[in-house]
Amino acid sequence: MKKLTSIILLLTLCISCADDPQPKPRAFLSMEYPVAEYETVHKNCPFEFEKNKWANLELAPGSRDCWWNLKYELLDGAIFITYQPVRNNLDSLLRDAQKLPLQHTIKADAIEGDIYTNPYQKTYGMFYEVTGNAASQAQFYITDSVNHFLTGSIYFNARPNFDSILPASEYLKKDMRHLMETLKWKEIK
Repeated sequence: MKKLTSIILLLTLCISCADDPQPKPRAFLSMEYPVAEYETVHKNCPFEFEKNKWANLELAPGSRDCWWNLKYELLDGAIFITYQPVRNNLDSLLRDAQKLPLQHTIKADAIEGDIYTNPYQKTYGMFYEVTGNAASQAQFYITDSVNHFLTGSIYFNARPNFDSILPASEYLKKDMRHLMETLKWKEIK
Protein backbone atom coordinates (compact mmCIF):
# COMPACT_ATOMS: atom_id res chain seq x y z
CA MET A 1 0.00 0.00 0.00
CA LYS A 2 2.91 2.33 0.78
CA LYS A 3 4.29 1.73 -2.72
CA LEU A 4 0.95 2.62 -4.34
CA THR A 5 0.67 5.79 -2.26
CA SER A 6 4.26 6.75 -3.14
CA ILE A 7 3.64 6.22 -6.87
CA ILE A 8 0.44 8.31 -6.78
CA LEU A 9 2.24 11.05 -4.84
CA LEU A 10 5.16 11.02 -7.30
CA LEU A 11 2.79 11.20 -10.33
CA THR A 12 0.85 14.03 -8.71
CA LEU A 13 4.05 16.02 -8.18
CA CYS A 14 5.15 15.46 -11.78
CA ILE A 15 1.82 16.51 -13.20
CA SER A 16 1.46 19.56 -10.97
CA CYS A 17 4.83 20.95 -12.10
CA ALA A 18 3.31 22.11 -15.40
CA ASP A 19 2.78 25.83 -16.07
CA ASP A 20 -0.21 27.46 -14.47
CA PRO A 21 -3.09 27.84 -16.91
CA GLN A 22 -3.46 31.38 -18.23
CA PRO A 23 -6.67 32.89 -19.60
CA LYS A 24 -6.56 33.73 -23.29
CA PRO A 25 -6.64 37.44 -24.11
CA ARG A 26 -9.77 38.84 -25.74
CA ALA A 27 -9.35 39.25 -29.45
CA PHE A 28 -11.35 39.84 -32.61
CA LEU A 29 -10.88 38.31 -36.01
CA SER A 30 -8.60 40.17 -38.35
CA MET A 31 -10.68 40.46 -41.50
CA GLU A 32 -9.28 41.31 -44.88
CA TYR A 33 -11.71 42.40 -47.55
CA PRO A 34 -11.23 42.60 -51.30
CA VAL A 35 -10.03 45.88 -52.74
CA ALA A 36 -13.07 47.84 -53.90
CA GLU A 37 -13.63 47.91 -57.65
CA TYR A 38 -16.45 50.14 -58.85
CA GLU A 39 -18.89 49.90 -61.73
CA THR A 40 -21.69 52.25 -62.78
CA VAL A 41 -25.25 51.15 -62.06
CA HIS A 42 -27.67 51.90 -64.89
CA LYS A 43 -31.25 51.11 -63.91
CA ASN A 44 -34.60 52.51 -64.92
CA CYS A 45 -34.39 55.10 -62.14
CA PRO A 46 -33.86 58.88 -62.15
CA PHE A 47 -30.30 58.45 -60.88
CA GLU A 48 -27.14 56.43 -61.42
CA PHE A 49 -24.12 55.79 -59.23
CA GLU A 50 -21.07 53.60 -58.90
CA LYS A 51 -21.22 50.51 -56.69
CA ASN A 52 -18.58 48.10 -55.50
CA LYS A 53 -18.58 45.09 -57.82
CA TRP A 54 -18.44 42.82 -54.74
CA ALA A 55 -21.95 43.99 -53.78
CA ASN A 56 -25.10 42.54 -55.32
CA LEU A 57 -27.76 45.08 -56.25
CA GLU A 58 -31.26 43.77 -55.53
CA LEU A 59 -34.64 45.44 -55.61
CA ALA A 60 -35.75 45.77 -51.98
CA PRO A 61 -38.40 43.11 -51.25
CA GLY A 62 -41.95 44.47 -51.24
CA SER A 63 -40.79 47.99 -52.01
CA ARG A 64 -41.37 50.68 -54.58
CA ASP A 65 -39.38 51.07 -57.76
CA CYS A 66 -35.88 52.44 -57.22
CA TRP A 67 -35.58 51.15 -53.65
CA TRP A 68 -32.48 48.98 -53.68
CA ASN A 69 -30.38 46.86 -51.37
CA LEU A 70 -26.66 46.65 -52.02
CA LYS A 71 -25.93 43.29 -50.40
CA TYR A 72 -22.43 42.38 -49.27
CA GLU A 73 -22.53 38.59 -48.78
CA LEU A 74 -18.94 38.47 -47.50
CA LEU A 75 -19.76 41.01 -44.76
CA ASP A 76 -23.32 39.80 -44.07
CA GLY A 77 -24.49 43.38 -44.43
CA ALA A 78 -26.18 45.77 -46.83
CA ILE A 79 -26.69 49.39 -47.78
CA PHE A 80 -30.42 50.09 -48.08
CA ILE A 81 -31.15 52.78 -50.70
CA THR A 82 -34.51 54.53 -51.04
CA TYR A 83 -35.56 57.09 -53.63
CA GLN A 84 -38.47 59.51 -53.50
CA PRO A 85 -39.38 62.28 -55.90
CA VAL A 86 -39.63 65.77 -54.44
CA ARG A 87 -43.19 67.08 -54.86
CA ASN A 88 -43.51 70.16 -52.67
CA ASN A 89 -42.48 67.92 -49.75
CA LEU A 90 -38.77 68.65 -49.41
CA ASP A 91 -39.22 69.93 -45.83
CA SER A 92 -40.86 66.70 -44.65
CA LEU A 93 -38.34 64.52 -46.51
CA LEU A 94 -35.45 66.42 -44.88
CA ARG A 95 -37.08 66.26 -41.46
CA ASP A 96 -37.60 62.48 -41.74
CA ALA A 97 -34.07 61.89 -43.02
CA GLN A 98 -32.56 63.96 -40.20
CA LYS A 99 -34.69 62.19 -37.56
CA LEU A 100 -33.60 58.72 -38.68
CA PRO A 101 -30.04 58.86 -37.24
CA LEU A 102 -31.42 60.29 -34.00
CA GLN A 103 -33.47 57.12 -33.48
CA HIS A 104 -30.17 55.40 -32.69
CA THR A 105 -29.23 57.73 -29.81
CA ILE A 106 -30.35 55.16 -27.23
CA LYS A 107 -27.58 52.74 -28.24
CA ALA A 108 -25.15 55.12 -29.93
CA ASP A 109 -22.11 56.57 -28.20
CA ALA A 110 -21.90 59.40 -30.74
CA ILE A 111 -23.51 60.58 -33.98
CA GLU A 112 -21.52 62.86 -36.27
CA GLY A 113 -22.88 64.52 -39.38
CA ASP A 114 -20.85 65.77 -42.34
CA ILE A 115 -22.35 68.15 -44.87
CA TYR A 116 -21.94 67.03 -48.47
CA THR A 117 -22.16 69.42 -51.43
CA ASN A 118 -21.34 68.95 -55.09
CA PRO A 119 -22.78 71.87 -57.08
CA TYR A 120 -21.42 70.42 -60.33
CA GLN A 121 -23.65 67.32 -60.00
CA LYS A 122 -26.37 69.21 -58.08
CA THR A 123 -26.07 66.85 -55.11
CA TYR A 124 -26.41 68.14 -51.56
CA GLY A 125 -26.88 66.21 -48.35
CA MET A 126 -25.56 64.82 -45.10
CA PHE A 127 -23.51 61.78 -44.15
CA TYR A 128 -24.03 60.51 -40.58
CA GLU A 129 -21.60 58.22 -38.77
CA VAL A 130 -22.96 56.40 -35.73
CA THR A 131 -20.53 55.10 -33.10
CA GLY A 132 -21.61 52.41 -30.66
CA ASN A 133 -23.92 49.39 -30.64
CA ALA A 134 -26.58 51.01 -32.84
CA ALA A 135 -28.49 49.11 -35.52
CA SER A 136 -27.07 51.28 -38.33
CA GLN A 137 -23.47 52.48 -38.39
CA ALA A 138 -23.93 55.10 -41.11
CA GLN A 139 -26.72 56.87 -42.97
CA PHE A 140 -27.00 59.55 -45.61
CA TYR A 141 -29.43 61.60 -47.58
CA ILE A 142 -28.77 63.41 -50.82
CA THR A 143 -30.98 65.68 -52.93
CA ASP A 144 -30.95 68.20 -55.73
CA SER A 145 -33.46 70.24 -53.67
CA VAL A 146 -35.93 70.33 -56.58
CA ASN A 147 -36.81 66.90 -57.98
CA HIS A 148 -34.91 64.07 -56.27
CA PHE A 149 -34.33 62.71 -52.77
CA LEU A 150 -32.23 59.61 -51.98
CA THR A 151 -31.39 58.04 -48.61
CA GLY A 152 -29.13 55.19 -47.58
CA SER A 153 -28.42 53.21 -44.41
CA ILE A 154 -25.98 50.46 -43.46
CA TYR A 155 -27.35 47.38 -41.71
CA PHE A 156 -25.80 44.06 -40.73
CA ASN A 157 -27.55 40.72 -40.26
CA ALA A 158 -26.17 40.45 -36.75
CA ARG A 159 -26.78 41.80 -33.29
CA PRO A 160 -25.00 45.16 -33.06
CA ASN A 161 -21.58 44.83 -31.43
CA PHE A 162 -19.56 47.86 -32.44
CA ASP A 163 -16.13 46.30 -31.84
CA SER A 164 -16.93 43.20 -33.88
CA ILE A 165 -18.47 44.92 -36.90
CA LEU A 166 -16.08 47.89 -36.97
CA PRO A 167 -13.87 46.62 -39.86
CA ALA A 168 -16.90 45.67 -41.98
CA SER A 169 -18.62 48.93 -41.10
CA GLU A 170 -15.61 50.98 -42.19
CA TYR A 171 -15.53 49.11 -45.51
CA LEU A 172 -19.22 49.84 -46.15
CA LYS A 173 -18.86 53.49 -45.10
CA LYS A 174 -16.19 53.97 -47.78
CA ASP A 175 -18.52 52.45 -50.37
CA MET A 176 -21.38 54.63 -49.14
CA ARG A 177 -19.29 57.78 -49.50
CA HIS A 178 -18.24 56.65 -52.99
CA LEU A 179 -21.90 56.15 -53.90
CA MET A 180 -22.68 59.72 -52.78
CA GLU A 181 -19.70 61.17 -54.65
CA THR A 182 -20.56 59.42 -57.92
CA LEU A 183 -24.35 59.94 -57.82
CA LYS A 184 -25.75 61.65 -60.92
CA TRP A 185 -29.36 62.66 -61.48
CA LYS A 186 -30.93 61.81 -64.81
CA GLU A 187 -32.95 64.40 -66.65
CA ILE A 188 -36.68 64.32 -65.95
CA LYS A 189 -38.69 64.16 -69.15
